[in-house]
Amino acid sequence: MMLARCAIALLLAGAGSAVAGELEGCLSQEQRRAVIASRQAIPLGKALRAAKARLGGEVVRARLCKEGSELVYVLTVLAHDGKVTLATIDGTSGAFIDGR
Repeated sequence: MMLARCAIALLLAGAGSAVAGELEGCLSQEQRRAVIASRQAIPLGKALRAAKARLGGEVVRARLCKEGSELVYVLTVLAHDGKVTLATIDGTSGAFIDGR
């Protein structure tokens, strides 16, 4: 079990560095709460369900980011086979946009 957790941590560290520049427009925790409370974005739970329904696996990291004038959730998903995928979910509707 400990070995599996270490392997996951290493995978996610590599995935995080690959997308660090891409996630510069992400909101802070306080900003996230404000846009969700004002109904400008859906709650994280809805985005998680959309990603899980489309990709399966486990979401291990979630960020709410601005892409132009739009809000999107960028989710790091760890599949059962160990593959790490970034899923993009529309932050206002919850629609699945992309999984790469």
